[in-house]
Amino acid sequence: MDVGCYLQRIGFQGASACPSLETLKGLHRSHLFSVPFESLSIHCQEPICLELPRLYEKIVQNNRGGFCYELNGLFQWLLQALGFETKILAARVRNRFTQCYGPPLDHLIILVDLDRQQFLCDVGFGEGFLEPLELKPEVEQVQEGGIFWLSLEGATWVLERREISGERERFLYKFTLEEKQLEDFYDMCLYHQTSPCSIFTCKSFCSLHKAAGGRLTYMGQRLIFTTGKERTEMILQDSEIPTVLFDQFGIKLKNFKPKDEKILPPPQQD
Repeated sequence: MDVGCYLQRIGFQGASACPSLETLKGLHRSHLFSVPFESLSIHCQEPICLELPRLYEKIVQNNRGGFCYELNGLFQWLLQALGFETKILAARVRNRFTQCYGPPLDHLIILVDLDRQQFLCDVGFGEGFLEPLELKPEVEQVQEGGIFWLSLEGATWVLERREISGERERFLYKFTLEEKQLEDFYDMCLYHQTSPCSIFTCKSFCSLHKAAGGRLTYMGQRLIFTTGKERTEMILQDSEIPTVLFDQFGIKLKNFKPKDEKILPPPQQD
């Protein structure tokens, strides 16, 4: 990996010689504002392979995005190259369409140990936090994109996002602190490329964070802009989609077929 090229891809300048919270926050924000969370490879018949050099080629050299295994897998590599102490964790996402949690190893996140504190990083989740969250239960952590709250249920951490302080609103995912390796997610990476229970299989989408907690999302035949609870949509013709993807996300595709189908609930999980 060429660290300089990666930092240029995310528009980040000023990485300190020693890992710091300021640098970690800057890297996290820069990544989310530059690299989209997207499922487009699946809808171009491009197999997704979790090999770091191939992820680097796709995301950095070819100006693409990806889903959690790709984005967080590569981001962890960058953090390690910059001297951060990290480990990979597995989470289970609560799907906003089915209201069900996904299977084990459904989502990949990063834990960073820094100055005797631990921080949760996630640049591969569409509605996530802009800056790393301190791994601390029962504390509201306020950001532009909402109020984030971590709680503990035994050994399981649960992350939720709130619009209003003190009001439980949306559960995002749950996870434990058991360390994983990138190869542990190979089977679930294939699942998310093929299963009718996966949002990535059922919906072609591309999403990028914008200023003031906003988010721009292409999905199927729609272009959606959200800020808080405000939402605007524009219907797209198939012929308009390539132009929108290039103008709004800097992405060029071949053999792309838009898709927006209903997601089947996964088999019942504990």
